[in-house]
This record gives sequence, C-alpha cells and structure tokens, in this order.
Amino acid sequence: MTTAKRWTSQLLAVALPALLIAAPAQAIVSAGTPTALHSDTDGDADADRQAVSREIERFRSSSITISQAMAIAEARHAGATTADVSFDGGSGVPVYRVKTLHNDRIWRHTINAATGELVGGEAALPLAELDHDDRSNLAALGAIRHRLSDAVRVAERAASGKAISGGLVRERGRLSFAIVVISGDDLKEVILEPPGARAK
Repeated sequence: MTTAKRWTSQLLAVALPALLIAAPAQAIVSAGTPTALHSDTDGDADADRQAVSREIERFRSSSITISQAMAIAEARHAGATTADVSFDGGSGVPVYRVKTLHNDRIWRHTINAATGELVGGEAALPLAELDHDDRSNLAALGAIRHRLSDAVRVAERAASGKAISGGLVRERGRLSFAIVVISGDDLKEVILEPPGARAK
C-alpha cells in the first residue's frame, strides 16, 4: 500500500463494531493508531498536504471506482482474487495498480481510472519468488472466504466515504485487510480482520 504510506500523518483508525455485526465480511475491527504504516517523508508537511490534496482531487474526478478496478483485474483470470489495490494519480494518467492472486502467481495490472482499460498489459510473478512472509499472507488470503472487495464495501460504509487503497497487513500474527478511505477531506484507515485469518 504505497499510497497509504505517503499519507500516514493524515490517517485515522476507525472503530466499527456495531456496523460490522451485520456486514457481509463479519470482520473484527482493530482500533487505535495505525501501526503498519510509518512515515517515510522528509518532513515537509506543507508539500505533503498539497500532494495529498492533488491525489484526492484526481481520485474524485475518476470515473472508475476501486471496486470496479478490482473486478476488471479479477476478470482477466477466472478465479483470481485481489491481494492489493491502490490509486495512483501521480503519473500522466490516473490509474489503479491492482495485484491479483491466481494459480500460484501474483498478477500486476494497471487499470486506467477514467476508462477502465488495461494499461500496458500485465505481469506475473511466481509465488515461489516472494519472501516467506508474503507467501504466508497470500496463502492465508486464498484460504479465507472473505475477499478484499468485501472489506472495501464494509470500510466505505463505516467511514462514509470511498476507498482509495487496500491490501493485506499482518500485525502480531493477525492477518487483516487495511483499507484507506477518503471521507470528506479526511483519510481514514479501517482495519478488518476476517474470521479465520488469525489461525492461518
């Protein structure tokens, strides 16, 4: 979640236990200060705020939602599931960068945020080339029945906004979905732990 890392200073954790009881993901929410994200900026807070504002404006003017971008990428390979997605408004054309898991490979897709078209083809990386932690997280993702798309829907409802990025994080042995949502002028991080992920 590289986009989220740039915005750490603006993120807020959201506690959502009442909403999630009825939510399809049946997730447990981890509240508090986000610990998976750490600032790697040079300390220029004004420049950071301006960059975040530009990124948010480009995101808001995009025709394709994060859920649509995930669906487009997953449709490239029957049975694929999204492991990570983020909006990138810093390049010439705003895009979503989507990583999907299918047949022991991570597929990288770039989806045009205005048209939904695939940009520049796709690339695959065998899981065997990933480090042990990443392979473990992706194995857990394949074993649980809830998907990142479920977590995005729950997070958007809970934070009253639109998701701009999402992916897997592991903290203290727990695999969770971390979703960054734009709500008004704020960025909020929602952590959702799918049932069964702790034991994987």
